[in-house]
Amino acid sequence: MAVEAGYYIYGTPAGGAYQYAHPAMMSVLFWVEREWATTESRQFGIGNISMANGESTGEHHSHKDGLQVDVRPLRKDGAHLPVTWMQSEYDGEATAKLIAIFFSHPLVKQVLFNDNRIPGVRHWVRHDDHFHVGIKLGAK
Repeated sequence: MAVEAGYYIYGTPAGGAYQYAHPAMMSVLFWVEREWATTESRQFGIGNISMANGESTGEHHSHKDGLQVDVRPLRKDGAHLPVTWMQSEYDGEATAKLIAIFFSHPLVKQVLFNDNRIPGVRHWVRHDDHFHVGIKLGAK
């Protein structure tokens, strides 16, 4: 029996161009995925990370070095579709749990998301339908 990953990929340009991740980010994502999958059957969505050549776009000027990733909030129905934190389909409890897992990793330095009911997140423009995780190299 094949075991699926605890995450799915969304929002990347053709060929996964925005899926370059620094090895440290890959370690964080795989660690979070394993922690998440121990108690949840729903997958979480991994969006844009960065371009391999470090090129940035107007929307993702901070996504240049593979140390930032966009993640979708969880939906109550588990669908692999966008949701904002203000919609009835949004699962705030599950999203808070996922963000807490990210924060428990020593490389995670910030989470930008507009649901201020979740401890530790910072409000950021246009972060209603995804949260942005930034990591730093080296331990805290």
